[in-house]
Amino acid sequence: MSPERGETLLAIAREAIRAPHEAALPEWPQAWLRERAATFVTLRLEDELRGCIGTIEAVRMLGEDVYANARAAAYRDPRFPPVSSQELDAIAVEVSVLSPRSPMSVATEEEALSQLRPGVDGVVLEYEGHRSTFLPQVWESLPAPLEFLSHLRMKADLPARFWHPSLRLSRYTVEKYL
Repeated sequence: MSPERGETLLAIAREAIRAPHEAALPEWPQAWLRERAATFVTLRLEDELRGCIGTIEAVRMLGEDVYANARAAAYRDPRFPPVSSQELDAIAVEVSVLSPRSPMSVATEEEALSQLRPGVDGVVLEYEGHRSTFLPQVWESLPAPLEFLSHLRMKADLPARFWHPSLRLSRYTVEKYL
C-alpha cells in the first residue's frame, strides 16, 4: 500500500461525488488505475454511515470502479437519501480495494466460526438467491465471529442462525484508504 495510491483513489472518489450527474468519466494516465479491481466506497458523516456501495468481483478498471462506487454510495444507496451539497465538505471517504475471493471449505457453522479471522477477513455469504458481504472493517462493530456471521446471514435475508450444507462462504482482504 503506497500513500500515493491511497491519495489518488481518495481523490477519484471525491471527484466522483462532486461531479455533475452528466459528467463524462475521467481518463487516468496511471496504468495501475486501468487494471481490473473490485472496490467499495464508504461514506461517513459525523462518524455515522452515510453510504456504502461496492463490487465483489473485478469487472471494471480500478479508477472506473472507485468512481462509479463513490457516485453510487453518495446518490444511490437505497438506505439513505442522496448526499446534499451542504454535506459534501463534511463527508469522510474510505476506499477499500478487495483482493480476489477465496472459497472457505466449511460444512458446519462451527467450522466456519473456527476459520474466520476477525479484523482480517471480508466475507461473502451465498445461499440459493441470497447473498451478502461484510468488509473486514465490520469486525470493529461486530467483533465476535458468531455475531459477525449472524448479522451477515440477516443481511442476506436469512435467519440469524441459519445453516445449510449448500451455504457457501468465501473470504477476501482489503487495502483500506481513508
